Amino acid sequence: QVQLLESGGGSVQAGGSLRLSCAVSRFTGSSRYMGWFRQAPGKERNWVAGIYIGDRSAYYADSVKGRFTISQDNAKNTLYLQMNSLKPEDTAMYYCAARWAGRAGVYSDPKIYNYWGQGTQVTVSS
Repeated sequence: QVQLLESGGGSVQAGGSLRLSCAVSRFTGSSRYMGWFRQAPGKERNWVAGIYIGDRSAYYADSVKGRFTISQDNAKNTLYLQMNSLKPEDTAMYYCAARWAGRAGVYSDPKIYNYWGQGTQVTVSS
């Protein structure tokens, strides 16, 4: 059973930084794609960033491009999201997700992901 466990959320002032981690268990192979999503109360779950494990191609939503960086450490089986220059509108529950994918690209529809973590809360105050 694939397991994803997020950590690293918290409260920070606008302009600050946080690094989210997602520990991944039993999800191996090169045809993997992992993503970060976020969901604010009363809103849809939105894709934030994704990475194709095979060649480490990374993709970002326009709202976070230039501020967030997604990365993956195979040796530690961990996915990261470095978030800089945080804004109050970044406040949300952040989820990591995983799916099998034969090629790189943007996979922004949450319905096509096979596995999800429980989420970690990020709160940015002004």
